[in-house]
Amino acid sequence: MLYREAGDFKTSYASDNQTFPIRGDRMAYWAVLAVAFLVVPFVLGDYWANAVVIPFLIYVIAALGLNLLIGYTGLLSLGTAAFMAVGAYATYKLTTAFPGMNIYLVFLLSGVVTAAVGVLFGLPSLKIKGFYLAVATLAAQFFLIWLFTRVEWFYNHSPTGQIAMPERSMFGITITGAAASSTAVYMTCLIFVVVMAWLARNLTRGTLGRTWMAIRDMDIAAEIIGVNPLIAKLSAFAVSSFFVGVAGALMFGVYLGAAEAGEAFSINKSFLVLFMVIIGGLGSILGSFLGAAFLVVLPVLLKLLLVDGFGWPADLARHLEVMIIGALIIVVLIAEPHGMAALWRTMKEKLRLWPFPH
Repeated sequence: MLYREAGDFKTSYASDNQTFPIRGDRMAYWAVLAVAFLVVPFVLGDYWANAVVIPFLIYVIAALGLNLLIGYTGLLSLGTAAFMAVGAYATYKLTTAFPGMNIYLVFLLSGVVTAAVGVLFGLPSLKIKGFYLAVATLAAQFFLIWLFTRVEWFYNHSPTGQIAMPERSMFGITITGAAASSTAVYMTCLIFVVVMAWLARNLTRGTLGRTWMAIRDMDIAAEIIGVNPLIAKLSAFAVSSFFVGVAGALMFGVYLGAAEAGEAFSINKSFLVLFMVIIGGLGSILGSFLGAAFLVVLPVLLKLLLVDGFGWPADLARHLEVMIIGALIIVVLIAEPHGMAALWRTMKEKLRLWPFPH
């Protein structure tokens, strides 16, 4: 079959400890990267870029950040959209205050600002956990959105209350603003996704990731064996918020272009990212990609099928789309409570033994 390990021998610890230890997986990984960087930019149309691909890439980063917090550390958060708003408003303030600053550096610094805010709102995790912590982060959602809509300094006293991304470019290519091409925006988001996924994977495999998982599995036992819960929990909030802040910066900076906190970063977006993590698979980097694809790409495909394919009215198609997505979520979670990543692992196990699957 296509998936085999026979003959794939390891001669060193480093080779056995690779992210993709199987040769076939490594080849598939590099093939996907080659297609994403060398083929997609030349065939991607504006509609598919703006409706599917770019939102998918941005939500992948947000799902990665939330998965680090929930899936790897066991700390439930319902304030993802608010932390995305922090990244967006930090980007706005940095670009207006420092017009000459590199736009990529702006996005990264926005993530750093969000990490600091995340640590502040992560302090309750030292005393509470579970649904009580979820309520605390939910309070952050309402407080931060209220702050961004009521304090005029955050939107530079604009009469509309909105923030608008100024035009910025790199190497003569416009990255943000109305003049930015969908290809430039796609490449920017793709670069951030690749770097962030690489960073998340290596963090979870290192000492910091092991301390997070120890806290997740049993925090009292982890503390007994020497894990500092203060450092573990606050570092998880910081790293998770950094990822989410970068996602919010990209959402505002290269995708929306203009935003108002109450509309662009409402609590519905927090639940959307949470569902991506749950459906994709907790504690899985691949699960963040699968969950984002399920909730970003699939609705667009259903809309095209129902409206353009069958010619149904848009409002009826919208209702059916919600019903179908909801039913599919239930089916996926019943078939595999650990998410789509666990389904993929099961498929690989069966392919290893084909034609004699157990």
